[in-house]
Amino acid sequence: MMQLLELGGVILWVILGFSFIIVLLILQRALTVHRASLRGRDFLKGIFNNLQRGNLVEAAALCEESPGPVPQMARVAILEHRQGGARLRQVMEEVGVIEIARLEKNLPILLALAQMAPVLGLLGTVVGMWDMFMALHQQAPLLQSGDLGLGMSRALITTMAGLGACVVGYFGHAFIVNRISAVVLEMEQAYTEIMQELTHLDPAPPKS
Repeated sequence: MMQLLELGGVILWVILGFSFIIVLLILQRALTVHRASLRGRDFLKGIFNNLQRGNLVEAAALCEESPGPVPQMARVAILEHRQGGARLRQVMEEVGVIEIARLEKNLPILLALAQMAPVLGLLGTVVGMWDMFMALHQQAPLLQSGDLGLGMSRALITTMAGLGACVVGYFGHAFIVNRISAVVLEMEQAYTEIMQELTHLDPAPPKS
C-alpha cells in the first residue's frame, strides 16, 4: 500500500483527500436525510390526536422535540393557525424552503469534488507521461524498461484513483438527491394533511 502511495506522488494524496471528503459528505447527508424522514407518518398521527383533543400546547411541544422538516412545518402551522389559511400556507412554505435547503446543504461541494477527481487523475497521467519522456531523454540510448516504470505506474494509479473517487461521488450524490425527493414528497403530503386538520380548529378571530 505504501509503495502505491509513493508511486502515485502528491497528486494521489490529493485525490485520496478528495475521496475522504466525498465519503464523509455522503455519510453526513445520508444521516441527515434519514433523520428527516424518520417516522413521519406516526408523528402526524400523534399530532392530529392532540389537535382533535384541543391540546395545542402539547402538539406544539411534540413538534419541538421531533427532528425533521415535517415537525417544523407542523409547529409553525399550529402557532399561526388563527391567522387563517393564507398565512398558514405562507409560513409552511417558508419553513419547507428552509428545510429543503438544509437537506441539500453541501451537495454542490460533493458534486464539485466528484467532477474534479477525474481531472486530477488526468493530471496525474500527464505527470506520469512527462516522467516517461524525461526518462527517455536522459537514459537514451541505454534505455531499459524499468526506466519507464515509475512514470507509467504514476499515470495508471492516479487515473484509477480519480475515476474511483468520481464514481463514488456521483453515486452518492444521486442517492442523496433521490432520498431528498422522497422527503419532499412526504412534506407535500404532510402539508395537505396539516392544512385539512387545522381548518377544523377555531376560526380566526373577527377583525375589528
